[in-house]
Amino acid sequence: MSKLILILAAQILLLAIFASAEDGGYFASTMNPKRLQKEKLTHLRVYWHDIRSGQNPSSIMIQPPVKKYSSTYFGSITMIDNALTSDVPINSTVVGRAQGFYAGAAQRQLGFLMAMTFAFKTGEYNGSTITILGRNTVLSEVREMPVVGGSGIFRFARGYVEARTKSFDLKLGDANVEYNCFVLHY
Repeated sequence: MSKLILILAAQILLLAIFASAEDGGYFASTMNPKRLQKEKLTHLRVYWHDIRSGQNPSSIMIQPPVKKYSSTYFGSITMIDNALTSDVPINSTVVGRAQGFYAGAAQRQLGFLMAMTFAFKTGEYNGSTITILGRNTVLSEVREMPVVGGSGIFRFARGYVEARTKSFDLKLGDANVEYNCFVLHY
């Protein structure tokens, strides 16, 4: 009789374990947000070098604009792997890379959809990233775009960047843009 009770108890325990697994018990669990460290605000200033000229460009148009909208680049797609430096000159210390794309997204003005990750390569931010996704009206003096995520030190990142063009060569298409990044993270 005691063996029968022991067997039934074991079966009930196994049934409870399998039922828990079926309803998602092993798929997700609630975490205590108090386990996260205190949130920090980090300000980063980097210079983005969009080089379209020369034998080794960092920016390549992979889809030309729709002919009707060639003056606004509407429909164009440009892939980038741009240097991020600590100062305006391109030969300044490279602190990371801006990797992603921008696409002509406005028919009546020069406006791009920017989707890029700033991948940092030096110092305490080495191996960390922030991801930027937003509208960039490049002829505006200051453009603001959201930071939508990050990795490494910037896990759970959110914030914004301000972009200011420092130089633009109309003939070559090369640009240097100052990015001030304001990032909340743990």
